[in-house]
Amino acid sequence: MTWTSDYLGRAVAALRAEGRYVNDEASAHISPARSETVDFFGTISLEIDTELAELDATGYRPLRSFEPVTTPVL
Repeated sequence: MTWTSDYLGRAVAALRAEGRYVNDEASAHISPARSETVDFFGTISLEIDTELAELDATGYRPLRSFEPVTTPVL
């Protein structure tokens, strides 16, 4: 869960660096335990060799790019 927490913080920082508004009160309620990769006991299931191969020079995987979702106006 520490790993997921670190990436949540990096994602928020990246959004803010792009000038996007991130509500501090709402982000205080984001939990790394509510992730599809974290099981009931807080264990992350992953392929370690695959994950290590994706790390950059700083030891992190690159963040996914954000694709805005456009909803049709009814």
